[in-house]
Amino acid sequence: MLEIKNLSRTFFPGTVNERKALRNINLTLGNGEFVTVIGSNGAGKSTVLNMVAGKLQPDAGTVAIDGKNVTKLADFRRAKYIGRVFQDPMAGTAPTMSIEENMALAYARGRFRGLGAGVGAKRRELFVEELKSLELGLENRLKTKVGLLSGGQRQALSLLMATFSEPKILLLDEHTAALDPQRAALVSRLTNQIVERHQLTTLMVTHNMEQALQLGTRLIMMHDGQIILDLDSEQKQQMTVKDLLGEFEKIKGAQLDDRTMLQ
Repeated sequence: MLEIKNLSRTFFPGTVNERKALRNINLTLGNGEFVTVIGSNGAGKSTVLNMVAGKLQPDAGTVAIDGKNVTKLADFRRAKYIGRVFQDPMAGTAPTMSIEENMALAYARGRFRGLGAGVGAKRRELFVEELKSLELGLENRLKTKVGLLSGGQRQALSLLMATFSEPKILLLDEHTAALDPQRAALVSRLTNQIVERHQLTTLMVTHNMEQALQLGTRLIMMHDGQIILDLDSEQKQQMTVKDLLGEFEKIKGAQLDDRTMLQ
């Protein structure tokens, strides 16, 4: 469970560049809830994720995971609660290490154990079974350097590894944005499968409104540091991209198109 209460953050306060990134944000995700987040550039989407991950500290407000206040907890100390996949496929893996070695590091994360002499037979068997679920043939390439994989393969691997530590919260930061449409569709499908299989509480930022409607059990729209729309599963299923744009215009009285949302 994730609870965000009265979260605020201002960048460059007291200067000509002052910008209120978050304005008293309140958001609760129940266990297993999958929330997609959309909004124009500068709406505060990634700032929220960085606050949850501990990369940024709020000026006011709190972040709690499973009832534990983690607001003041350093990012490396709350990492055991959080899995995260970034936009850049290069960010979640070590390119000079093999698939097996990357998976071993991810598996050891938060378990307070080293790699020992190497990956044992049982661990390797586990990795093979996990890779099979991706249906990309990577289970036959354990010794392949990750740097030789395609962007889609790397992002699928990053997604898989982010769940190894059985995180309380999974953060997805535009994790398909750098991929071509075919690979983005693949990673989206895998995202849905993995989140459902592990019943992960998930917060996913995306600029793709169709993706935001297709994935998840709930959708929120942000603008100017605020949540301006919150749709449950039933409401979301009845929505189209055109409907979302219309809701934005109705709430904010401003013109918005899908190109603006993709910036």
